[in-house]
Order: sequence, then C-alpha cells, then structure tokens
Amino acid sequence: MHKHAHSDNNDSSRRIGWAFFLNVGFSILEFIGGWLTNSTAIMVDAVHDLGDSLSIGLAWLLNKVSDKSADESFSYGYQRFSLLGALINGVVLVGGSIWVLSEVVPRLFSPQMPHAEGMIALAIFGVLVNGFAAYKLSAGKSLNERVLNWHLLEDVLGWLAVLIVAIILLFVDLPILDPVLSIGFTLFILINVVKNLIATIRIFLQATPDKAIRLKIINDLQSLTYVSDIHHIHLWPLDGNNYVLTAHLTLNNPVDALVQANIKGEIATLLVPYGLSHTTIELEFPNESCRDKQ
Repeated sequence: MHKHAHSDNNDSSRRIGWAFFLNVGFSILEFIGGWLTNSTAIMVDAVHDLGDSLSIGLAWLLNKVSDKSADESFSYGYQRFSLLGALINGVVLVGGSIWVLSEVVPRLFSPQMPHAEGMIALAIFGVLVNGFAAYKLSAGKSLNERVLNWHLLEDVLGWLAVLIVAIILLFVDLPILDPVLSIGFTLFILINVVKNLIATIRIFLQATPDKAIRLKIINDLQSLTYVSDIHHIHLWPLDGNNYVLTAHLTLNNPVDALVQANIKGEIATLLVPYGLSHTTIELEFPNESCRDKQ
C-alpha cells in the first residue's frame, strides 16, 4: 500500500513538473509573440500564464513535500501539503480569471484589430503545447492535479478562442469577437474551478466525503452479531484520495483479549473494500462509560 502510494506520488510530481516547464517556456514565448503581433489578448494571456507557472511550481514543490512519511510534527503524514497546493492554485486561478475579465470587458467598447496571421501561428503552437501538458496531467487523480489541469485547459480554450478569432479576422473586420470569446471561455473555466475549490475547502474542513459510504460503513459494522451499538463514527479525507475512519463499537457481552483480537481481525477484513488509509476502532463493553463526549 505504501509503495503504491509512493509510486503514485512520484508519477504525480513528474506530471506536474512537465506542466511547469512547458508553462514557463511558453509564457516567455507569449510575451515575445504578443509584442510582435500587437495583440493585447496574447499579452494578457502571457501574464496569466506566468501566474499559472508560479502556482504550478508551488504545486510541484508541495506535491513533493506531501510524499514525506509521518513524523512527530505531522502524525498523519504530509499528504495535505498537496491539498494546500490545490487550494492555493484554485484561489490564484479564480483571481486570475477575475483579472482577465477586468482587462477584457473594457475591450468590448474599444476593440482593436491585431495582427491576425501572427496570432494564428502562435495560437496553433499554444494549443499544442498546453494541450500536451493537459494530456500529461489528465492521468492524475489528486485534487492538486485536477485543479492544475483546469489551469491548462483554460489555456487550451483560450488559444482555441484566439485561433478562431484570428481566422475570422482574416476575412471579417470584426475585432469585438476577441473579447467576446475570451469572456465566454473564462467564465466557463471560472465556474469549474470554483467547484473544485469548494471541494478542496470541504476537505480542509474535514467534511464527510460521501454520506452514502459513511452510512454503508455503519450498516456493515452494525451487521456484526457481537455489536450492539455504534457511536462516534467519523469519516474524513486527508487529501481527497486518502481517508480516515474512527468509531466506537459497543459489544453485546464482555469478551477476553483473544476474542477481541478475532473481532478486530473481522472488522479489518470488513473494511478492506473501502481502501481506508487509517482506521481506529475502539471496542467498549456493555454499561461501560464512553470517555468521549457526544
């Protein structure tokens, strides 16, 4: 289990590293291209991509830290550092999208005609580079990678919008299409990022990841013939992929240590399908006072 998680995290770091270097290199190219084509849209996207690069770099660093084993400072391990990266990236992307909208909306009232041919060439390259980076991250399952993937998807859609507008502008004098399409894809990305950001915040607040799963665990534990009551059951996520369960089970009758060991083994087998990273099950005898408050 630990080796598998370690391998997954190495793969995750490798994918994020790819996205980081591709984004940094392309951001530099964008600044040059925006200056050469006299396109404010490309310059705006260059600034946005530079912000993306910084947040991806931070996510990469935090993802590496999250692979550290548990110690005295972080008894559950460092998985939540990856989650912190997802939270920071979500906030950065929301702020960046709002900033892009603040820059683009005024252009609805004073659109400028850019150099369409140069925009087409840069847009094709932008779709390929960011599309490849998004493809690399699409294999990731962590919230960190999902949020980063929205960074890259935003860039792909942005360059598709630039490409479509540039092609149309070759034949039609209608520069207002640029800000209109930019606003459309930015709003689309913003809505999805906010959804991921809400999911990330819920994990930080230790919300129950799935009420149906929690109820199924309770039903499974109650189905054990020697259990008369279940209380203080808590199910929460560490980072969106690893989950923790704690519960108090009241037994029908007092039992000796050997029987308790057998009971614990049966419970462990029952919980295997849920793939829990940490479980703490306390057995209580009838009429025993629970030391934890309800």
